[in-house]
Amino acid sequence: MHTLLTWLGTKDIENMLENTNAAISSIALKSPTPFDKIVILANKNEDKWSQFEHFLKKSMAIAGRSDQNIQVHKAHIESPIDYISISDEAGKWISKLSDEAETLSINLTSGTPTMTAISVLIGKGKTNTRFFQSKPNNEVEEVEIPLDFAQTYTQSASKNIAARATSEPSLYRAFDQITSHSAAMKAAIKKAQRIAASEVPALILGETGTGKELMANAIHLASLRSKKTFRVVNCGALAETIVDSTLFGHKKGSFTGADKDYPGLFEQADGGTLFLDEVGELPLNVQVKLLRALQQGEITRLGDTKSINVDVRIIAATHQDLSLLISKGEFREDLFYRLAVGIIDMPALRNRLEDIPQIVNQLVEQINELSSKHPNYKSKKISDNAIKFISNQSWSGNIRELWSTLNRALLWSNNKVVDEKDIIDSMINIQKNTPDHKITMSINDKVDIVQITDDIQKKYVKAALKASGNVKKQATQMLGLKDHQTLTNWMKRLNITTD
Repeated sequence: MHTLLTWLGTKDIENMLENTNAAISSIALKSPTPFDKIVILANKNEDKWSQFEHFLKKSMAIAGRSDQNIQVHKAHIESPIDYISISDEAGKWISKLSDEAETLSINLTSGTPTMTAISVLIGKGKTNTRFFQSKPNNEVEEVEIPLDFAQTYTQSASKNIAARATSEPSLYRAFDQITSHSAAMKAAIKKAQRIAASEVPALILGETGTGKELMANAIHLASLRSKKTFRVVNCGALAETIVDSTLFGHKKGSFTGADKDYPGLFEQADGGTLFLDEVGELPLNVQVKLLRALQQGEITRLGDTKSINVDVRIIAATHQDLSLLISKGEFREDLFYRLAVGIIDMPALRNRLEDIPQIVNQLVEQINELSSKHPNYKSKKISDNAIKFISNQSWSGNIRELWSTLNRALLWSNNKVVDEKDIIDSMINIQKNTPDHKITMSINDKVDIVQITDDIQKKYVKAALKASGNVKKQATQMLGLKDHQTLTNWMKRLNITTD
């Protein structure tokens, strides 16, 4: 048996009244395979249903096609755009008819877009369904929909997890939400709160991954500009050829491809805050324009001669040593002093040991939430031993590195509780050698080379023991020593004791 399932559209009714065909009658009459049964779902114009049945039966009889099993059925839906009730009704009929028929054809032209979308989603789950649509000239075509919805959904969820895993963790939105059990973070927040209450520029310093952007956002939210725009730009990610245009905008025709006027980030952030991450990467010519914006509150678009007044608060950040860049002539000293009115030092994760348990649990909660969209993912917890191990690591990439490691651990582990071994297996091993600092000496200089080397050895041995939880076998491997007895001898010589 070959069956057609369709919704009754307004156009079908209107054309029937004029004794002309629309989607339903066109598909019924022109389908390559004649239909033995036509089921029409409707939720309005009930006084026209009988008339439409008669019109369609008459058309089918004239064309020499079966007219015995054509009927309009009442669809119990909340509205023509209610996904839940339409899904229930369409699902019931599609399941019933596909089980009965050899082939089930579904009309995609009649009805609302919601009805069409639901019909496609449910119909694609059946192996014997086909889809037809009618063109404005009543030509009929079979539609091939090349999508495996289950696979497409899984891929989309996986991509979302991947994208979120490589992005920044959204730990905080304001100061009272920042994890700050440690003295170092409490001090940073206290200073940031004072800065937020003023209108002065701010400079946030700290290693990569310490959360400089999060702190900048908290300062904005705690300021009088909180209702205004907060714009973010990573200066290190901008090509030198577009950084000027990105920040200050450009006029139409100022360069090849500038086909219209463009307001830069300063104009976009007018009245609000502009966060310049990695400000040390800005070219010197752009630093001059930035200094002018700070001093005079005005900018000039690229290719323009007219100045534009802007009211923007600048928060800058860098992991670089700006004083070193100044000595090299790579950063303007006058710009540094303009930015460094309010300076905040973001502590490294290894200096926030009291904060680590809460940060870890926050990150795990976020990972579970975003990964829950993947159909095969099971929520996980993290053990106290794993948190203790994490607290003993140096985390040179700070929260960003921890976030990435936890993503791998929760993804790879088959256990409901992620333990220390799962964290170890998920950490990326990076070969670290002592920086190659150039050493110079004058003829009269004297150093205690033995003491210098002993001090260096002592620092590395202590660091390895801490990271390994005082497990000598692991510490020995980390230090590249022959065996753990060699490590023991070093510890005695360097007067290092462990618990």
